[in-house]
Amino acid sequence: MTQSPGISFTLEADGERGRYLAHVDGKPDPGELTFRRSGENRILVDHVGVPQSLRGTGVGVALARHVVSEARAKGFTIYPQCPFLASQAQKNPDWADVVEPL
Repeated sequence: MTQSPGISFTLEADGERGRYLAHVDGKPDPGELTFRRSGENRILVDHVGVPQSLRGTGVGVALARHVVSEARAKGFTIYPQCPFLASQAQKNPDWADVVEPL
């Protein structure tokens, strides 16, 4: 589990599908980033969701940064099918080593 200030991340994976959860201190509902595997070293991120109680807190951006960090550490690439992640990738050209262009 990786930690950011006030946020902890967990991974739930079942076969080809998975999700990263962002748990914020003092909040009951986590944010989530869902994906499916596409080959041994590639994931397709299809959704970043943040509950209303966490909107505007940066949890979506934290999830995006976390999956990029995981890709670098574990040696996989990311195809951003989710518009939010695609937008974040455009704002962060330094992610090009692990985020595939659209």
